[in-house]
Amino acid sequence: MTTARRLCARRSLIGLLVTGLVTAPTVAATASDPTPLGSGPGLAPDRASEPLTGTSAAARASAAPESRFQMPFPCGQQWTGSTRDSHSPSRYSVDWNRADDVDDPVVASAPGVVVRAERLTTSYGHWVRIEHPSGETTVYAHMNDLTVALGQSVDQGTQIGTVGNTGNSFGAHLHFEERTAAGSVRWPWFDGSSFTFGSTLASRNCVDVPLAGDFLRDDRAELGVFRRGTPAQFRIRRPGRRPQVIALGAATDQPVVGDWDGDGRSDVGVRTPATRTFTLRTAAGTSRVVLGYQHDLPIAGDWDGDGIDDVGVRRARSNRFVMRMADGTTTGVQLGDVDDLPVTGDWDGDGVTDLGVYDQASATFTLRITDEDGLVWTASVPFGQPGDLPVTGDWDANLKTDVGVWTPTTGVFAQRRATAPTAARSTTSTIVFGNPR
Repeated sequence: MTTARRLCARRSLIGLLVTGLVTAPTVAATASDPTPLGSGPGLAPDRASEPLTGTSAAARASAAPESRFQMPFPCGQQWTGSTRDSHSPSRYSVDWNRADDVDDPVVASAPGVVVRAERLTTSYGHWVRIEHPSGETTVYAHMNDLTVALGQSVDQGTQIGTVGNTGNSFGAHLHFEERTAAGSVRWPWFDGSSFTFGSTLASRNCVDVPLAGDFLRDDRAELGVFRRGTPAQFRIRRPGRRPQVIALGAATDQPVVGDWDGDGRSDVGVRTPATRTFTLRTAAGTSRVVLGYQHDLPIAGDWDGDGIDDVGVRRARSNRFVMRMADGTTTGVQLGDVDDLPVTGDWDGDGVTDLGVYDQASATFTLRITDEDGLVWTASVPFGQPGDLPVTGDWDANLKTDVGVWTPTTGVFAQRRATAPTAARSTTSTIVFGNPR
């Protein structure tokens, strides 16, 4: 593929913004605005003759995408989206702005896989393209920073970068596109509704992220979710009682659970991608650890069997787990593919946390186990449906971690129960918890 030639014109053209009711006059390319409407690598060109009003525009605006896209910003934030008749590569592209928006976080509009992540000096500048399960794609351009890697799986609401002014840009903003599976830019939709250009919306990208841990100190794992809101919240399921709510972190943080003080009860924590910092909460207070790169995903476990969980990361770019030991040193293990999601658990009940990955496309866990003789082996455990998110915990208090999944569209947890997570015979129990998407 050749490099896309894109351009978001200077903010001096704001007077030419269009809404769903008014069509701006065509703006000719100038010496400082040299790129005409066009097409990018493998992407269909805009139909320059189609206006933003009339029968054709109404038909395009009424055609909903298969993916349920949300605004590319954290929950509750208000942003104004504009375009113009000369917007490249398409007048259906959105330029997002709000006051003092430089370096504000940009998040994934829907779950998918990063198929482009480039740092260009022209064109889109620092940009990301995500392919979603439907085959549709979204484009995020002119960012200052990127916090994801090529090939990485990203959940909806995951931070992918920051608002910037890179490439052919003349003022900080986020250039955003929704594209059909065929590659053409389509009229944008958010939260199930057609967008009106020139309007200001509050983001409803407020998703739940599944998790589990022994929060009640009863030797079995309870289910929970991390709600990406303002503030962000851990919501722990307590049968017969209201959920326990723990406020910690921001909507763009990544949740992590572990027993940070060795008291037998799971504690909560978050990792902030922009600063690479873990914030770990216990009854005694809060501690912080800096580890990894921005695009790493957080993990936690008792790596040395001392009864206290430590943190780690999985580096999607190299498929490498990096575990931080109690003395601050790190050790690494290679496992899985770039688009796998990390999981951890004590698969064999020996008191030491093991590693694993979950392939969303095939709905398969790959669990890594080191036996008493030091032999390392892996086992594949199919469970769930494509698109499910993995969750692990000791569902039956037998000291061995089981696997499970959470289905985002229904909010249903499915727990696989067996004598061991790799056992052929198993039963499945389901529990509804969290907000479906």
